Amino acid sequence: MKKVLITPRSFRQAGDFTFKLLNENGFEVIENTTGKTLSEEQMIELCADVDGLLVGIDPVTERVMKNSPKLKAISKYGAGLDNIDIDAARSLNIKIDRAAGTNAVSVAELAVGLFFTLARNIVPVSLCTKQGGWERFRGVEITGKTVGIVGLGMIGQEVARMTSGLGMKILAYDPFVDTESDFIKEYNIEIKELNELISSADFLTLHLPLTDSTRFMINSDVLSSMKNTAFVVNTARGELVDEEALYKALSEGTIAGAAFDVFSIEPPGDHPLVKMNNFVLTSHIGAYTAEANIRMAQVATENLIRMLKEQSQ
Repeated sequence: MKKVLITPRSFRQAGDFTFKLLNENGFEVIENTTGKTLSEEQMIELCADVDGLLVGIDPVTERVMKNSPKLKAISKYGAGLDNIDIDAARSLNIKIDRAAGTNAVSVAELAVGLFFTLARNIVPVSLCTKQGGWERFRGVEITGKTVGIVGLGMIGQEVARMTSGLGMKILAYDPFVDTESDFIKEYNIEIKELNELISSADFLTLHLPLTDSTRFMINSDVLSSMKNTAFVVNTARGELVDEEALYKALSEGTIAGAAFDVFSIEPPGDHPLVKMNNFVLTSHIGAYTAEANIRMAQVATENLIRMLKEQSQ
């Protein structure tokens, strides 16, 4: 019987139907029972005798793959592939697929929720009130403001749909987008060059993968070109933003605030950003909803079964 390793901590919360599906197709399931994201060494140990891998954000490095002689397929529980060495997989003839689009609504809803969190100072107001205070923090309205969406894939498109309903002006940057698409026209999206979008946005929201070209794309130069009333929201990948530059920008009032669901090192420890009232950080919960959990589990499982069957033909 072929073995598959499942690493995402939330996978079992989707229900037993995926395990039943794997068993019915002749696979023995091994689970990550640590309750934590696995290290490279743990991955090497657990992958040593598996044929397939269904993975979350755990590292799938060249070392992991080279120490997994039977590994034939990797199915990503989610969309981003930056934790997987794609070149190594290709050279070792290991198939890769992802559960694209399954978490788009959940991540987009969190991003837009963070717009409101920043605009109305919800976190500091709540903390102050719970501590016995009754101070009023003046906020700003979202209606009529400009959102700059960097990356108009499935998540970015969901953000566009939602912010259109909020009466926001929508700007987007994506070098791969079809500027004449029906979607662009339906939601009155203006496609801009990145520098123009950044200088115009009241809310800058990031929805793009982490690559060599996008790492630290939001840096001190970018932040200094933004409005001093603007907010940055990042629900994509932590290393899209130079966190030291962001700390400086927030400290000096270069921008008004930022809200992230991701960080370069998770958890962030005692990083000075986490102590700031105008910085909000959540614990990588963008895709962590009951609905996305079920969709991702089903699609990732089906992808893994299909790839392993293809590899055995």
